[in-house]
Amino acid sequence: MKLRNKNAIITGASQGLGREIARHFILEGANISICSRNRQDLENVLVELESINKGNQKIFIYEADVSRKDAASSFIQYSVNKLEHVDILVNNAGVYGPKGNIDIIDIDTWIQTFNINVLGTLLMCKYIIPEFKKIGKGKIINLSGGGATSPLPGLSAYATTKAAVVRLTETLALEYKENNIFINAIAPGALNTRLLDEVLEEGRDKVPEIFYEKCLKQKETGGTPLSVGAELCVYLASDESNGLTGKLISAVWDDWKNLHSHLKELDSDVYTLRRILPEDRGINLGERK
Repeated sequence: MKLRNKNAIITGASQGLGREIARHFILEGANISICSRNRQDLENVLVELESINKGNQKIFIYEADVSRKDAASSFIQYSVNKLEHVDILVNNAGVYGPKGNIDIIDIDTWIQTFNINVLGTLLMCKYIIPEFKKIGKGKIINLSGGGATSPLPGLSAYATTKAAVVRLTETLALEYKENNIFINAIAPGALNTRLLDEVLEEGRDKVPEIFYEKCLKQKETGGTPLSVGAELCVYLASDESNGLTGKLISAVWDDWKNLHSHLKELDSDVYTLRRILPEDRGINLGERK
């Protein structure tokens, strides 16, 4: 059990990937404190998690909108009080946001997406880091996605916020590396969750045809299993990955199970967001004079 006796906080854990991460953490021996904005969904998840709890682990639920400062701070304090200390934070809470080009979407919904995806992640990091510094260690896992590494027309809020989460991850990893706090982001793959259903419900009028067809095919074929991203979260939360920090890791494409064997090579800009230079593509645009 890779997480035996470890204490973890997971946001957005009432459904989808967050729920699967919570399941995996329980199966791996962790005590957990989970939150979402829907109390009834949390109650349902609690029943499911208790049914697989074979090691008398502690499971706590808390209704919170982590994009609000008071709610994020209160959830952290509640979790610390219940668990006595926290070793791991998984920032999973997130939304797709409005669909369509920016001249037609509701800008308040766009801003709300930024608040949930970016501000929620930032606030949880801000309030947990002092607790990590007290115990001299900590792990933070931030959820990013494909929107961080390529444009997504019709989903500008999602793409922008996921790129922001990666750069926040890289920056905080450098700020707190000396505190033995390791911070990484993951891309869990194309998941069949409520977010995919939202895109399909909007229809071809709101998202590019090529993206809609991709989502439709994903829905039919099943997409990436939720367990793949959850297993990567277990790896990053475990002691096995100690020293790995500041990276965006693909649950689907990267050989992440062996990354701890390559820490020297990873002490570089590998698995990070960087500007592509002309020479990287074999193009000569001349030198600046």
